[in-house]
Amino acid sequence: MDREEAINFLNSNDYNQILEKLNEINKKFKREYITYSKNVFIPLSKWCINRCGYCVFREDKASLMKPNEVKEILIKGDKYGCREALFTFGERVDENKQIKEELKKLGFSNIIEYLYHLEDWCLENTNLLPHTNCGILNYDELKLLKEVNASMGLMLENISERLMNTIAHKDSPGKHPKLRVEMIENAGKLKIPFTTGLLIGIGENNEEIVDSLFKIKEIHNKYGHIQEVIIQNFKPKKGIPMENYKEPSPIKMLKVIILAKLILEDISIQIPPNLNRETGQLFLLAGVDDWGGVSPLTKDYVNPEAEWPEIEELKRLTEEVGLKLKMRLPVYDKYISREWLSEKVYNKIVEMCEFKA
Repeated sequence: MDREEAINFLNSNDYNQILEKLNEINKKFKREYITYSKNVFIPLSKWCINRCGYCVFREDKASLMKPNEVKEILIKGDKYGCREALFTFGERVDENKQIKEELKKLGFSNIIEYLYHLEDWCLENTNLLPHTNCGILNYDELKLLKEVNASMGLMLENISERLMNTIAHKDSPGKHPKLRVEMIENAGKLKIPFTTGLLIGIGENNEEIVDSLFKIKEIHNKYGHIQEVIIQNFKPKKGIPMENYKEPSPIKMLKVIILAKLILEDISIQIPPNLNRETGQLFLLAGVDDWGGVSPLTKDYVNPEAEWPEIEELKRLTEEVGLKLKMRLPVYDKYISREWLSEKVYNKIVEMCEFKA
C-alpha cells in the first residue's frame, strides 16, 4: 500500500473497502495466538517537564518512589507470575530541584543512575524483566540502560510538527517529533528491541496518521528493531485541557489498525485492552496480534479510570474469535539473542527457562 492509497482509504466512507482490506489481512497474515505481557507498572515519578493537553499522568507535586517501595512491587509482581517491570517517569524529571535533592540523598546524581540501580536489582532478585519508557533519552543513556532492559519504548504519537502549536503539545517540548524520531533511530543503532506507537484523536489529520505509519516503517526497514506498534485511542478525562474533545470513533480506529497492519506487516500491532473493552475483539479481526501489558497488581497510571481486564476475560475474548491467548515476555521471541540483548539480560532469560536457547 502506498501513501496515496492509504490516505484515500482513511478519507473514504465506503464500507466495501473496509471489508476488502479485512479480507486481505486475514489471507496474508495467518495467526494462531494473540499475545500479552503480564506486568507491573512502576511510575518512579509523575512530575514532567511536558504539559500535554490529554495527560493525567503528570503531577505538579514533585515526588520520587523510594527503593523499598519499588522493590516491594517487584517482589509482589514476581509472586503473581509477572514477567515485565514497566519503569516510567516524567520527562527530564531530574531537572526538578526537589527530585534532584531526593536523588542526592539516595546517593545518585541523576534519575538514570537510580533507574539503572533499580533495574539491575530487579534482574538480580526477581524473574521480572525491565522495560523502560520514560520520554526522551540520548544515545549514551540508551546504551547504558540496554545493559539492564529487555526492551524499551517511546510513543512517536505523530510525526506532525503542526501539533506542536496545538492544545495537545504546545506546552510539551519533549513531544517534538524530530526528538522522538532521533531517539527511536538511536535505539535502532544500539539494537534495542523497541516499542513505539501512534496516539489517535489528538488533533491530527489523516495525512499525518499515514505519514507517521510510513515513518515508523522507514525506521524499521533501516534498523529492524521495532517489535510492536501500539495504536492507542485518545480518551477524554475530567480536568485535562482536552476534556471536551471527542475520542476517535470505532470505525476510525478500525481503519487505522487496518492501515497499520498492511503498512507495517511483520511488526506486531497492539491495542490497549482497557481502552477498547467494547471494540477490542473486533480489532483482532483487523490484524491486531497483541493485547499489550496487563497487570494483576498495579493500575494503568496513564489511564487510571480504565481498569485492566482479567486474564480470563482476555482469554475468553480471544478464543471467541478462534484464536489462542499466549503470555509473552517484554521482548519478543525473535529478538531473544545475543545480537539484540545484553549478556546480563540474555542470560537471565535463559535462566528463567522462558526461552530455550
